[in-house]
Amino acid sequence: MDPSKIHEDKRRFVLHVVEERRIKFIQLWFTDVLGIPKSFQITPAELANALDEGMIFDGSAIDGFSRIQESDVIARPDPDSFTILPNQPHVARMFCDIVNLDGTPFDGCPRNVLKRTLERTRALGLTFFVSPEIEYFYLDPTTTKPLDEGSYFDLSLSDTGSEIRKETVFALEETGIAVKYSHHEDGPSQHEIDLRATDALAMADNIITARLIISRTAANAGVLATFMPKPLAGVQGSGMHLHMALFDEDENIFADPASADGLSKRAHHFIAGLLAHAGEITAVTNQWVNSYKRLVPGYEAPAHIAWAHHNRSALVRVPVAPSTREENYQVEYRAPDPACNPYLAFSVILAAGLDGLTKELDLPRETNENLFTLPDSKRDALDIIPLPSSLEEALLRMEESTLVREALGDHVTEWFIRNKHAEWDRYNTRISQYELGRYLRVL
Repeated sequence: MDPSKIHEDKRRFVLHVVEERRIKFIQLWFTDVLGIPKSFQITPAELANALDEGMIFDGSAIDGFSRIQESDVIARPDPDSFTILPNQPHVARMFCDIVNLDGTPFDGCPRNVLKRTLERTRALGLTFFVSPEIEYFYLDPTTTKPLDEGSYFDLSLSDTGSEIRKETVFALEETGIAVKYSHHEDGPSQHEIDLRATDALAMADNIITARLIISRTAANAGVLATFMPKPLAGVQGSGMHLHMALFDEDENIFADPASADGLSKRAHHFIAGLLAHAGEITAVTNQWVNSYKRLVPGYEAPAHIAWAHHNRSALVRVPVAPSTREENYQVEYRAPDPACNPYLAFSVILAAGLDGLTKELDLPRETNENLFTLPDSKRDALDIIPLPSSLEEALLRMEESTLVREALGDHVTEWFIRNKHAEWDRYNTRISQYELGRYLRVL
């Protein structure tokens, strides 16, 4: 079908729903390079023009966007992302692609970054599907203490956090975001919501939306929801494990039920690509200083570059398929945390996997040992190397990576590295409460 006809049909649908549902405001959403949500809103009177031509705004006001001398950019709403916001019957939102004044994609837009990588994937005849496990904590906003001392799958009729999580799931479903599971996680007052798989662009939009809905639902109940990777010492942090598959139309190319592990050769090559480039992409999938307080042995987060079928200490895991249906065969990447920018994270993860797929990289030997307790000497003998242990180390690996630069583009890569080196410098020169408590009176 003619793309212009498809766009016109979607445009008419959005305008019809806005009129029929008496929508009073339409929020235009996008993110900065770090994944922090941004928006401005328009009235229905401006909607037709926004869908046809976009809305001009000052890009120099957004981190990682334009320089002051070339500030104006255009937010072009994507009608596929139109939805009415939960508990706000007269407010809708659409995600935007940011374009230059001449209509070309703006290099600093994270959504454009992912779309470029997805275009490469489509050129191979493939579609990338993702299902995330979003972990987070509920904390008392005054004391920042957990609301409970629960653990995995705990069920309590008086559990405030579980009630908030239930309301959150209702709100997500109302927004059109399908939830697969939700439950109490291992840490005190830690929770998890797993989203049902969609194509990667829609899922990146869904993750941004889900984080806002989780936070707003908690705030309405007087509770703080945080996606900080490691907010509490001595317990596990919050990850965002990604379950992934590549499809050729309706065929999952990762599936080969006749093979020993149910995975195809192409899935093995994809995993090999993830492992080969894991160190380079970690600064993007784990972009905060605090992210590396989570990526340590002993707290379920991966700390070493290895793969396995059932070993949860590995970076890449192949979950057991609940049935032999092709769509159930997936690859799980366990490093990302829920505070990453999903557009950039999906882009570098997909680029790494595609590199393994197109080059037919060999898959290293599976690791069945517990990597948290395995002696360094044995890990060295098995050629198992660690993930970067700090943001600084991750940035140094990223700076050397041709793959990351090609996936993100020069604009985003250079801004991201500058911004994150500045964050590391601020952190590294700050005197912490730990240091004051440990040394002030004894040295």
